[in-house]
Amino acid sequence: MAKELKELTKRADNYSQWYNDLVSKADLAEQSPVRGCMVIKPYGFAIWEKMKEQLDKEFKKTGVQNAYFPLLIPKSFLSKEAEHVKGFAKECAVVTHYRLKSSEDGKTVVVDPAAKLDEELIIRPTSETIIWNTYKGWIHSWRDLPILCNQWCNVMRWEMRTRPFLRTSEFLWQEGHTAHATREEAEAEAQKMLKVYADFVENWMAVPVLQGVKSETERFAGALDTYTIEAMMQDGKALQSGTSHFLGQNFAKSFDVTFLNKENKPEYVWATSWGVSTRLMGALIMVHSDDNGLVLPPKLAPIEVVIVPIFKGDEQHNAISAKLQPVIDKLLEIGISVKYDDSDNKRPGFKFADYELKGVPVRLVMGGRDLENNTIEIMRRDTLEKENVSFDGIVERVKGLLDDIQNNLFEKARKYRDAHVYECENYDEFKERVKDGGFYLCHWDGTAETEAKIKEDTQATIRCVPFAYEQTEGIDMVSGKPAKCRVIIARSY
Repeated sequence: MAKELKELTKRADNYSQWYNDLVSKADLAEQSPVRGCMVIKPYGFAIWEKMKEQLDKEFKKTGVQNAYFPLLIPKSFLSKEAEHVKGFAKECAVVTHYRLKSSEDGKTVVVDPAAKLDEELIIRPTSETIIWNTYKGWIHSWRDLPILCNQWCNVMRWEMRTRPFLRTSEFLWQEGHTAHATREEAEAEAQKMLKVYADFVENWMAVPVLQGVKSETERFAGALDTYTIEAMMQDGKALQSGTSHFLGQNFAKSFDVTFLNKENKPEYVWATSWGVSTRLMGALIMVHSDDNGLVLPPKLAPIEVVIVPIFKGDEQHNAISAKLQPVIDKLLEIGISVKYDDSDNKRPGFKFADYELKGVPVRLVMGGRDLENNTIEIMRRDTLEKENVSFDGIVERVKGLLDDIQNNLFEKARKYRDAHVYECENYDEFKERVKDGGFYLCHWDGTAETEAKIKEDTQATIRCVPFAYEQTEGIDMVSGKPAKCRVIIARSY
């Protein structure tokens, strides 16, 4: 008999523990023996694969091609771009030796001191340096541009405080790196990819986002501008869910990547980089899920429909299965993933709870009485509503219901987000209210000093200068100085 499912911590009791419980009990991931790293389990990885598949399609529509660059980066490469190395220096894992040997007692292995590397190698925290060193050999003329490359890979950033998917020392991601002949073209590329991310997160993950540009303090190390999408979790905290960077000519200058323009004169190349990671899994979990477990948007659910027959004896089992098989075939034919769970080693109640925990969007149940009456029970995971309906037309009903669930999840999250965006001009009021979460739309004087004070006083940060809100002049609530823009301020993950 299968193990009984244990209850989740309630969100209202301890949101952080609820999240950790859910990651574990829904079979998404578990802690690894290596501190700060995780094992992504098959069910969790199946969701990531669906994300990856769709994003990859969208990238390729824009002309991007996939490539792969080395995991290990010579230390000297990171020394070439001062701002970049400054941003990542504290998080870099360093390889110093290339061989182990048996200890003198033969009971263990030790690092061979004779196998010290001439130059230390850095496990990539991001790949700008090694890619731009590579591009130097690829780019000679304006005819070689643009280069639009992406790689799917793992990176390592030695994080001190980790949480599965949200912040881990090793994580999976994609990183796009493009090279252009003009500033205008590079800036347009960075903004285009931000829109690709925003469309994916909203249309596939059903998570509403605010698009905007980061402050100078918060932008990517080595970038001239960082564009971001910010999502609101159920506790009112922000999660940076994707970034796209306009790098200017910084990396081209550091690695001496030039091209001959149409006038046959040498110029430095213009660059972008952009990425999303398994952090998106954290957003997916925290935006939609409830005290019963995961709630998954159908477009990303590994199983969109689970069908559970309830039967007594082989004869009834066979009759119900024969009734349901054409439905299964038709759903699969129109591209809907189905699991038919007629296993006899778990009680129906256990199955129901397990599939609710795993966030399967639609559940169909047929028992002996349903077989007689030509009915079937249908339940939607997002609202937990269930009803008995006619078996006739069930395929069309399920298809429509999946679309409705996808739309409902987005609208529910959007309404929650919009209801928790507050305009605020009083700093004392802000300091008190920000503890409870929410996005605060405030005037900012544009100084790093004001930004630092907000962070020190409240642990909140400027998430972005948002595109969706009108930019008006006003007075900074912290400094009292004139402000030319409004920013979103929030606590974040």
